[in-house]
Amino acid sequence: MDAGLTGGLERRRPGGRFSGMATRFGYAILVACALPVLWVLWGSDRRVVEVVGSGTGRVLFCAEMDEGEEFTLSFVHSVNRRPVHDTLRVARDHLVVVQSRFDSFGAGMPESSGAEGHLSRDGDGWMVWTVNRPIPALDLFVGREAGHSISIRGIEKALAELVEPGTSISIRTASRSRVERWKRSCLK
Repeated sequence: MDAGLTGGLERRRPGGRFSGMATRFGYAILVACALPVLWVLWGSDRRVVEVVGSGTGRVLFCAEMDEGEEFTLSFVHSVNRRPVHDTLRVARDHLVVVQSRFDSFGAGMPESSGAEGHLSRDGDGWMVWTVNRPIPALDLFVGREAGHSISIRGIEKALAELVEPGTSISIRTASRSRVERWKRSCLK
């Protein structure tokens, strides 16, 4: 074949291998095709909320959330046996305790407004303790009778379904790649 017509791309060396130029051209095409695939798989980090076993570090529950989005941790107060609903907001690298809603006072529950937060009553008669306190993570022991649950985007998950009651967990926010979110089966 005439090398002038093919540009030298089909010129074979002894042993049947293509010339260096053809090999480099092939590698360039391979890289050009692989980059978009790698970007789709590992790119586009998103903020997630994770429930993590404190002793194991294993992610037990994961949900994609946007910065500024809120979720609720609900439980039954250990002393007065009444429900409490804590609202938390996702921030860039931490959580913010926004407020607690409860319908009865008990040990450890706020009784009045102060420097730490504002206590008011909503239209349904519930007390609302507004604090807007940033925290790195929320660490707690899943109660035996507290019925801890987390509610994200209308999906409620009982924490006792994730770990044995009495087990320490941490609720935190993190940035995860598409592959990490897929591996952890994060809710969307």
